[in-house]
Amino acid sequence: MSSDTLAKTSSAPGIPEYADSLRIVPRRRLGQWTAAVAVLVLLGLAVNSVLRNDAFQWDVVANYFTTDAVLRGLWLTLWLTAVVMTLGFVLGALLAAARLSANPVLRSVSWGYVWLFRSIPILVQLLLWFNIGALYPHILGVRTVDLLGPVTVAVIGLTLHEAAYAAEVVRGGILSVDRGQIEAAQALGLSRWRRWWRIVLPQAMRSIVPPAGNMLIGTLKGTSIVSVIAVQDLLYSVQLVYHRTYQVIPLLMVATVWYTVVTSVLGVGQHYLEKRYARGSERTR
Repeated sequence: MSSDTLAKTSSAPGIPEYADSLRIVPRRRLGQWTAAVAVLVLLGLAVNSVLRNDAFQWDVVANYFTTDAVLRGLWLTLWLTAVVMTLGFVLGALLAAARLSANPVLRSVSWGYVWLFRSIPILVQLLLWFNIGALYPHILGVRTVDLLGPVTVAVIGLTLHEAAYAAEVVRGGILSVDRGQIEAAQALGLSRWRRWWRIVLPQAMRSIVPPAGNMLIGTLKGTSIVSVIAVQDLLYSVQLVYHRTYQVIPLLMVATVWYTVVTSVLGVGQHYLEKRYARGSERTR
């Protein structure tokens, strides 16, 4: 049998013989490429305006970027973020457990806590705690103004606020675990503690880590609000400097760059933590 005959017999019915010689041309996406070029041009103009604008005073930014006052404020911001997130998630986990409890009193109290602290703006909460002495001049025989300093007020106010959101994050993560997993663990005779530690928690972390990472970054930036009660965090530290030197824009850029650096590092850590807990999942990429 000739090669031509083989080619004809191997071709599918209804397909022309010259189909094999046709070249596939990708679809032209003129609109997408035009939009991409326009975005790059605008981005380049924006970056150029920032770098070449003398009003930013980048030399002043470089001079103050690693000064002792700024680094002390940065350290307090990082410390405050770590303490608030740790205490907030501990309290949030307890609230989530109470919300999932069969006890109606615990469920109601947990729901009420979350509703109350998510309803009141964080600035209002901080100001209320800062002025708590007007309501309770003495606590345990000690004057309130001596017991609750600005940093203590910041820790209490931010922790109670974050705990309400952490409770919902933890509760959502636990509810995301398939009930069949828990029933299978019960059938194997695992204790309640081992079920939670070995079965529920590892699977719940897949749903907990992404919003928890966002909360961490949000808390880091949200600590800047404590400057209103004279806590010398990063923002308050640069404010003290520009109130003396009147170099407002460059000092604000110092704070902006530091916040950007720290949040970027936290974002990278969140990415790898998500990949770790997503191992074995169908969505792992």
